[in-house]
Amino acid sequence: MASIQRTSSSGSEGGDPRDVVIDERKRKRMLSNRESARRSRMKKQKLVEDLTNEISRLQCENSQLHQSIKAKEEAYTEIESVNNILRAQTMELTDQLRFLNSILEVAEEAIGLSVEIPEIPDTLLNPWQLPLPMQASSDMIKTERFSFSGRNKDKRDRAALYLSEH
Repeated sequence: MASIQRTSSSGSEGGDPRDVVIDERKRKRMLSNRESARRSRMKKQKLVEDLTNEISRLQCENSQLHQSIKAKEEAYTEIESVNNILRAQTMELTDQLRFLNSILEVAEEAIGLSVEIPEIPDTLLNPWQLPLPMQASSDMIKTERFSFSGRNKDKRDRAALYLSEH
């Protein structure tokens, strides 16, 4: 395109029509630039609003996660306490079972009573292999195979009473 030299005359003097075309182009370009700047500002404003909304959403989610973590920590602490109680009770019951087994062993030696005494598993060494809970009852001792004299029958009745109470 050939370079166009402008005269020092203003557009109102009715000068060269090329100057009018150039001024029209400038005006259109200026309007186009203004519109583009307006769109850019709107796009930036929308981006800022979207980011603000995202911040609010993430803060809310973060708060919910903190509450969830706190609740789970409290539940864990409670379960750990219950677990410690159960461990203590298991140890206590194991000691009671050992004591009762020793009584059965003494009775077996004293009166010739033959009772199968189960081995006591060490649940503290194998915590993931806990046995099913065992309930002692009087029918664990098969009394129909034995004949008891008066004194031994009294011991048997007391042992059966103890087992039924516990």
